[in-house]
Amino acid sequence: MERSLKNRTIFHVDVNSAYLSWSAVSILREHPGAVDLRTIPSAVGGDVEKRHGVILAKSIPAKRFGVTTGEPVAQALRKCPDLVLVSPDFRIYNAFSQRFIAILNEYSPVVEQASIDEAYVDMTGTHLLYHDALSVAYEIKDRIRRELGFTVNIGISDSKLLAKMASDFEKPDKVHTLYSDEMEEKMWPLPVGNMFGIGKATAAQLQAMGMKTIGDVARQDKKLLISKFGVKSGTHLYDSVNGISHSEVTTEREDRKSYGNSVTLSEDVTKDNYKTMLNPILLSLSDTVASRMRKDGAKGITVTVQLRTSEFVNHSRQDTLAKPTDDADVIYGKAKELFGELWNKNDRVRLIGVTVSNIQDDTFVQMNLFEEQTEHETDEKKENLLKVTDEIRKKFGKTSITRGSLIKNSDTAGIGSKED
Repeated sequence: MERSLKNRTIFHVDVNSAYLSWSAVSILREHPGAVDLRTIPSAVGGDVEKRHGVILAKSIPAKRFGVTTGEPVAQALRKCPDLVLVSPDFRIYNAFSQRFIAILNEYSPVVEQASIDEAYVDMTGTHLLYHDALSVAYEIKDRIRRELGFTVNIGISDSKLLAKMASDFEKPDKVHTLYSDEMEEKMWPLPVGNMFGIGKATAAQLQAMGMKTIGDVARQDKKLLISKFGVKSGTHLYDSVNGISHSEVTTEREDRKSYGNSVTLSEDVTKDNYKTMLNPILLSLSDTVASRMRKDGAKGITVTVQLRTSEFVNHSRQDTLAKPTDDADVIYGKAKELFGELWNKNDRVRLIGVTVSNIQDDTFVQMNLFEEQTEHETDEKKENLLKVTDEIRKKFGKTSITRGSLIKNSDTAGIGSKED
């Protein structure tokens, strides 16, 4: 059914298995006779040689073996011993993402990039340029496949929420509509866990209450959901399943609220090896976070350390600094302190993360009136040194200049690093 673009029309464009697709296209361009990773059981993730880390993306054939995104590589290999693994290459991924967004910008002046592989496009009012929503969506989808070599799903609706839901319907290389008047037919029969924004724990609670489908929840009295989940969560749940969403597509990205980096370790930190492993890992994470903050001209005042044990139990602790910083040494010092308070040495640690939040623009950092002038001079010299370091890394690569304390312990930093 044709829908006029005069009315509110939102596209959600989502790259199918982005990291795997982009790796596959890159390999095929360099080696035209190579096997297409998308046609065989394959995945992107971890360290290919050590076979550690987690799965970042998988092919449809790998999915048939039960391989899931986010699971440990070792576990995926047990499910599918012939799984072909490739290491992630974010330089390539960023390049593909930019080209993908550039195409969307040709169709509307209002494109909101939600992540590296998805975006919302406000097509409202483009009826003088395009005949109807479906035809232009197919044009965009086919053009991306033809020009860039990978496929996308496009969801079409009158709200961002429903457009996102629609793009998650049958994949890959599809266009789906989910307008408000189509919810009862297309969305309500789906399992409650399929609703965007409903996590596994909430889905389990709803199922225990006898609500198996999205429609079962949508038909409930709003007061019941509020009584079970609280005002904020209950209201959000009720609005979501009923397609109530007033969020606008915006080209302005929100300011970062935090900078973080975490690493899944190739060897657990234990009470026997922490003296050699722990400090280099925390310093490397702090250094990466600080470098990204300086790149954005940001400083933060709250440091958080998180860890995950070998039993997959998560712990975190945070503290506030005396003043905002982008200095890796300051972040590292606080991270060491927090980790020491947090860690029970009987626990084996498999993941460590460092995050800096409460971000302030670098142009406004309150001066401590009691600091000595010599301290300011030292800070200025150090900032100049850090700027030079950042420029060298920018020009010659992140590994072109490395702390001496990290070189000796370079093999202990693990794999599976993930930035926030």
